[in-house]
Amino acid sequence: MLFTVYVLRVHGGDASFVAKYLPEGWFALADGSTMRGLAEHFPRPELLAPSVLRVQAFLELPLVLLAYVTVLRWLDGGLYRRLAGSWLVWAASVSYTFVFCTVEWDLHNPYTVDDIVIRVCSAVLTPLLLHWLARQEEDGSERSSFAQMLLFAVSVWALGHLVLTVYDTALLYNLAHLGGRLPGALVALCVLVAARVASARLPAGESGIALSSVAGGLRWALLLFFVPALAVRYGVNFGTPFIALAAAMVICLTAAIRALRETLAGAGTARIALWAAQGVTALAVGAVVGYAAVRMVTDKYYEAGLLRGAGTGFAAVVAICAVTDRWLARRAV
Repeated sequence: MLFTVYVLRVHGGDASFVAKYLPEGWFALADGSTMRGLAEHFPRPELLAPSVLRVQAFLELPLVLLAYVTVLRWLDGGLYRRLAGSWLVWAASVSYTFVFCTVEWDLHNPYTVDDIVIRVCSAVLTPLLLHWLARQEEDGSERSSFAQMLLFAVSVWALGHLVLTVYDTALLYNLAHLGGRLPGALVALCVLVAARVASARLPAGESGIALSSVAGGLRWALLLFFVPALAVRYGVNFGTPFIALAAAMVICLTAAIRALRETLAGAGTARIALWAAQGVTALAVGAVVGYAAVRMVTDKYYEAGLLRGAGTGFAAVVAICAVTDRWLARRAV
């Protein structure tokens, strides 16, 4: 909003002074009567010049890291506390900041040097914030029952929807998009609150081998992706999609192997064969459901489609694993 006030008052509503340095999709300014009324009565608008890219440069890293560790906290509170209090937070901060600065330099503009300095400052302060937040937490537990995993999937979708709303309307300065995004954001917020309240009230539940392997694989994937996540994400857009895909596949494969070693340890040959059948069935159903969810809507940002597809596909995998685990347990009795 302050950026919009600055552009309306100081640049006559024309954002081309900065938009010419950046790709399309930025600076859809809100210029309705309310916004213009605020701008007209705002004192000393020239003092809002730092709102041009500089505030965004400071807040982008904590937004990303806080969202990531929040998801991990929902899945496994103990792992979150250990990770957020470890040196990996500093490694992730350096990794993400390097990626952000590389993108800044690729989109070189008169604010680039300022932004890089600000991002370096954010890279120092953000891990300190995460360490402090981790110290406030009590040791948590794993959340891997059927109901908890479904609520986890719903929570991640809702959080991701809110993050994409903030990304579009605030980080890209597209405040004019807020009206169209607000209803969906409010729904996502209500869903998120309901899912977290329900999850907190659920008793600790047990899970079978297939569902435990899914939860364990996700736990390991979140841990292993923590440091290289942003490099993999931007590799898709900045000329190295095959390297990014290969890195993602290696991480996923490693996470799966580690999870299976933990989950299948001591299981007999027959149970492992049944687990394999469960896994193939669940992955096939999840892939079909996720693909259908992606194709249902054409999204402005491909991340929105991936989020919807991953959420629905994961929920389907969890459901298939839980149902077949329960069926096999009854057959064994």
